[in-house]
Amino acid sequence: VIIGTIPIGILGFLFQDVIRDTFRNLWLVAIVLIVFGLILGAADALGRRTRNEQDLTYPHGLALGLAQSLALIPGVSRSGATTTMGLALGYTRPVAAEVAFLLAVPAVFGSGVYELYHSIKDPGSSVFSGAETAVATVIAFVVGLAVIAFLMQYLKRGSFLPFVIYRVVLGIVLIILLSLGVLQAY
Repeated sequence: VIIGTIPIGILGFLFQDVIRDTFRNLWLVAIVLIVFGLILGAADALGRRTRNEQDLTYPHGLALGLAQSLALIPGVSRSGATTTMGLALGYTRPVAAEVAFLLAVPAVFGSGVYELYHSIKDPGSSVFSGAETAVATVIAFVVGLAVIAFLMQYLKRGSFLPFVIYRVVLGIVLIILLSLGVLQAY
């Protein structure tokens, strides 16, 4: 978890301005939703699913951390990218998802603390107050735990196909809405 957290911490800190400004484009989000949905589908279908927790190595931890870093691009699901890498490395569905959720704890916590710090340090720079950010972080944590519990039960018997379909359909809907001018790209 420590090795897998290092890439997102470093890249998130170094490229925070690019992430907040340059990458905030709905066309990019739509394309990324579709592409990474298809990559998840391929990894789920083609992954060997033979590795367990005991097979986790430092290089795999680093690869999973680099995959998690892709979530700095809007439209890339942090857990989806990490789970996809886990499946591509041959881990079982539940193990790939479990590792993704374990890697989420420091990444999401660090991001929440970072945003909370900035909302307290410079109250005018954020739409939300420090108290609102803190409450939102706690609520997100509790809801996240409930979703993780449900998903872990589902993955013992199901595939990632519903998530693949969701991502592709959402990406197509975004493209249609952008093309019709209903949504603006920025």
